[in-house]
Order: sequence, then C-alpha cells, then structure tokens
Amino acid sequence: MRMMELARNGEIDLILTKSISRFGRNTVDMLQASLDLCGCGVDVFFEKENIWLHDRQMQILLTAYMSYAQAESESMSQNIKWGISKGFQSGKSGYADFTCFGYRRSNDGHLEINEPEADIVRKIFKLRVSGRSLNEISQWLFDEHIPSPTGKERWSRETVSKILKNEKYTGDVVLQKTFVRDVLSGKQSRNVGQMNRYMIHDHHPAIVSKEMFERLNQKS
Repeated sequence: MRMMELARNGEIDLILTKSISRFGRNTVDMLQASLDLCGCGVDVFFEKENIWLHDRQMQILLTAYMSYAQAESESMSQNIKWGISKGFQSGKSGYADFTCFGYRRSNDGHLEINEPEADIVRKIFKLRVSGRSLNEISQWLFDEHIPSPTGKERWSRETVSKILKNEKYTGDVVLQKTFVRDVLSGKQSRNVGQMNRYMIHDHHPAIVSKEMFERLNQKS
C-alpha cells in the first residue's frame, strides 16, 4: 500500500526486487501490482530473473514466472502444514507451549503457573460455578480494579467466556483448533471438524481441576 502511494505521487520511478516470488502473495496480486505500477510509470527490475517490468516482450514470460512462483509458494506451504501436523500427532509441537493468561514460559521454555494471574482465573471459575453470569463476573473484575489480559480497564463477556472454555487451565492442550483454509488468503478458520484435533493430557500444571471445568462446560 505504501509503495503504491509513493508511486502514484511520483516519488519513485524504479523498484528493485530480489525475485518475482518476493513481489506478491499470488499471481493475481502480482499481476495487479504490475499493472498499477505500469500505469504510474514505475519500472521494476527482478534481479534473479533479470527481467524489466516495462519490457513488453517479457510480459508473457513474467506471467509464467509469477505462476511458477505461486505454485512454489503453495508447495512450500503444504510442506509446512505437513510438518506442523506431524508435530501435533507426536505431541512435540511448540504450539502446545503458547502462553495464555495465568501462565508464563519457564526458563526451559515450558509453561508454568503465573500465580497472581492464576488466582484471578480460579476466582473466575468459582464465580461461574456458583451461578454468577458473565456480566456479573466482568463487573466484579472491574470493581476489583483487575485489568483484562490485554490491559483494558473492563473485561468483555467474550474474554471471560474464553477463559472459562480454555482447557489449557486443566493442564491439557488441544492442538489444531484453527487452520489456514488456503494459502492465498492466509486467514485462520475455526476447526469444527474439517481437520483432526489432537489432545495432550497433563501437558503442564493445572490451575483448575478437570472436574470443575467439565461440570461448568457441560452446563454452558
């Protein structure tokens, strides 16, 4: 976006790029950017392929290079997905040690309890089990001057709900809750049965009991 803004303002007239694969995420994006830059009178030199954007005799070859670069990117993405999936299956994925409110990384890189935050998590669960609503719990946190995990003054209902539904507080980890639907968009989607999910039991110290967690989530 910034590059196109400078091009339209006439502040640049030449762009040097390492290779076509670095120029955009996919063929459509790269071709659109090429057309926009041509319209602004900006030339691009692709060092690896030794191609100038404004050389019209090279337009067909440039399109072929871009298609190849996209295919190469998709192949690399599939390899990465395969490696991540194998890590999930073996239970050795680094994703299992992602921190959340109530935990921190120990010196050896594993999850350990952050007691001040963990006390708040326990209180949230106890309030919910006793029948308090999400709004009431949010109000209690506000009255106690406890900032949200992102530092906001008031906890949202959604944030409280996510705490209550996160199995990580029982010491377990569910992997592949989300997945990238396609390499072009790169957007994460919720995994609601499209792919396998993997559970690691007793992966780290628990903050609340499994019994309390299951009792609560059976009701919700």
